[in-house]
Amino acid sequence: MKLWAISDLHLDYQQNRRALARLPARPDDWLIVAGDISARPRYFHEAWQNLSERFARVIWAPGNHDLWTSREDNGLGGEAKYWSLVELCRQYGVLTPEDPFPEIRCNGHRYLIAPLFILYDYSFRPSHVAGEEALAWARDAGLWCRDEHLLSPAPWRDKPEMCRARSSYSRERLEAAPEGARLILVNHFPLRRDLVRLPRIPRFEIWCGTRRTEDWHRQFPVTAVVHGHLHMRATDYRDGVRFEEVSLGYPKQWDGQKQLEDYLRPILPEPKAPAAPSAGPFWHR
Repeated sequence: MKLWAISDLHLDYQQNRRALARLPARPDDWLIVAGDISARPRYFHEAWQNLSERFARVIWAPGNHDLWTSREDNGLGGEAKYWSLVELCRQYGVLTPEDPFPEIRCNGHRYLIAPLFILYDYSFRPSHVAGEEALAWARDAGLWCRDEHLLSPAPWRDKPEMCRARSSYSRERLEAAPEGARLILVNHFPLRRDLVRLPRIPRFEIWCGTRRTEDWHRQFPVTAVVHGHLHMRATDYRDGVRFEEVSLGYPKQWDGQKQLEDYLRPILPEPKAPAAPSAGPFWHR
């Protein structure tokens, strides 16, 4: 039995939907999907119908595109949109950040998979940029994120407040995890700022996470952290902990001559770490 991961399926694109339809079954294996399936509920149904039939267990953490308010939602947004997706997941037996952490045993070790829903709070920014200036700082570089129009933080006042609430909730769940198990954290956004490498659009980092989570891999017994969002597939090590960016991405960002299964990242069994893990990334093409 193996544990695999992928994110950013972006099924709004026909090429990505075709790739999903061709994915072979792995009936003994588990799959992590770290967000950004689609803003449209119809493609969530398509994803879960396909994946729940092909894998023994599917675990989901939401991405920002998943939370967008679309025409199909009849105005549903914010926390209400999130809970509608949780209920949709439950129709297909897909586990979410609202379910007990599933346990998996591999090579004599006990692991808990912890899907998280932690947004961002614009704190991934240089120290000289004040929080209230972050959006203007990004806009000065010609950058804007569609989340600002399509992702509602309701019932919270704004996204930083939503992020604080969700990070506190997630921390409480991790602190309550039973002793003796190794954790695999799953979040759509990277948990550390130094994992955000966007050389062409560096100021987009403000929409990429929160500093609240930067030392969680040290505070908890974490074996690996799985995330997406960046569309920059890579493996990093920090303090001996493996960080996996597992995006598929938009059609132009992956090789259409390959199959979707080529982009599934193995999480368990644990791959052998380099003798001296580099602080730099191991890129995946």
